[in-house]
Amino acid sequence: MKFFSLIFFLILLNQSVLAFQSEPLKIGVVGLTHTHVHWILGREDIGDIEITAIVEPNRELAQRYADQHGYSMDIVFDTMDEMFAAKEVEAVTAFGTIYEHLEVVQKSAPRGIHVMVEKPLAVSLEHALEMKRLAEVHGIHLLTNYETTWYPSNHKAHEIVNSNAIGPLRKIVVHDGHKGPAEIEINSEFLDWLTDPKQNGAGALTDFGCYGANLITWLTKGERPISVFALTQTIKPELYPLVDDEATILLEYPTMQGIIQASWNWPIARKDMHVYGKSGVLYADDATTLRIQENEQVPMESSVLPSLEAPYHDPFSYFKAVIRDEIQEEPMSLSSLENNIIVMEILEAAMQSAKTGQKVYLDD
Repeated sequence: MKFFSLIFFLILLNQSVLAFQSEPLKIGVVGLTHTHVHWILGREDIGDIEITAIVEPNRELAQRYADQHGYSMDIVFDTMDEMFAAKEVEAVTAFGTIYEHLEVVQKSAPRGIHVMVEKPLAVSLEHALEMKRLAEVHGIHLLTNYETTWYPSNHKAHEIVNSNAIGPLRKIVVHDGHKGPAEIEINSEFLDWLTDPKQNGAGALTDFGCYGANLITWLTKGERPISVFALTQTIKPELYPLVDDEATILLEYPTMQGIIQASWNWPIARKDMHVYGKSGVLYADDATTLRIQENEQVPMESSVLPSLEAPYHDPFSYFKAVIRDEIQEEPMSLSSLENNIIVMEILEAAMQSAKTGQKVYLDD
């Protein structure tokens, strides 16, 4: 009799777990000043997440986006404390300034609420390490979202590198950027803080340099560079008087180099990557196009790749799957805290190098 009672209990427990996993993740959106927020506000309703609250003290901005996306102003709060007191929230996504990421974790982690921030993880390494401490003490997931994380071309490149099809890595060059935030006419709420060194850390170096640091750290399986050297310029001081608009970051590894080219001066927007091995090369030209030449004796092949399978195709599906234990986050994955702490080490060293003109060695 006890055996059958145990079986019945396990069946009920399994049904409860499955029901919980299938329920939408209740998300609070903290901040609307980062225009990547349209990614979640304008996302197709596929039933895996539910926006239960929004925190944005700028009521005019909140109303503007409410008119655009159709949410009720009844779910908009001025502060995180007000949101947490009024609404059930399992996780938050941060779409404010990079400087505000620390406060989001400070308010969320003690409540056991998981956090996903927009890239980069933090405005400084000091902030990042405190965020990491809070996440570990309170047992929450702390993820960082990059557009390039969801590119099939990057994942195929990672697979090829791991297969050793192009030989040991020798050089990775990552290009990211556009004409400039003012030139592409982003809204004033975003432009104001993106060009503020306190709120964003730097200019193009932070805004686009983080992509390359993230991808190179992933491709090298979490290897930290020996040294970092960076050159930054402000080519358009009339538009960006306080921050750089051009940045090149050189990463030294024992047997390879990483080159990150981050710019608000590209004539055409780009997010692409070149990976050179001892014997071959691959080019991730855009989100879906990948070219590979394994060695000099074979022709270059080009392919257009399909979207990644769910939940690896979308940041919010992925966030929900990680939280609900539907998938396990791989060590040093693009969204992982471990990867993004190294990203912050690289960015901090790059900012120091750009100021001093000297190579910066990372401590062991």
